[in-house]
Amino acid sequence: MSLEKRRAFKALAFAMAAALLAACGGGDKGSPARNATLVGAKGTTTVNRYLWAASLETLDFLPVLRADPISGLLLTDWYSNPETPNERFKVSVYILDTALRADALRVSVFRQERDARGEWVEASVNPATGREIENSILTRARQLRLNQLDK
Repeated sequence: MSLEKRRAFKALAFAMAAALLAACGGGDKGSPARNATLVGAKGTTTVNRYLWAASLETLDFLPVLRADPISGLLLTDWYSNPETPNERFKVSVYILDTALRADALRVSVFRQERDARGEWVEASVNPATGREIENSILTRARQLRLNQLDK
């Protein structure tokens, strides 16, 4: 898939998620309207709209493989930085709660390197990498929430 098509897909996925989340409106803490309540085939699932939007924004440079605002799951496809073509990454984000808290978010980072035969093999990831992405998402989610409260 070309870079333009991937960007268009990401923009479409983000727009759809943003439209669903924006329809939920604001409200006070604990109010279902404060979060995106979505109904899916498996029942009702509530996802914190700020964490969801912040996750999409923070990882917008990665190609999205699956974005499911109902379950709070965001999976990216493999990405290789052109400056390091023998290494690639992908990220999984799980939004676990309706609250805007650090324990409501889990980020997993996967890394592969090319071996001598040119095949991709699993490689270790610095544990701080996942935490840094989580912190970036949480910081952006808080900014989004503050911007909403200011309006």
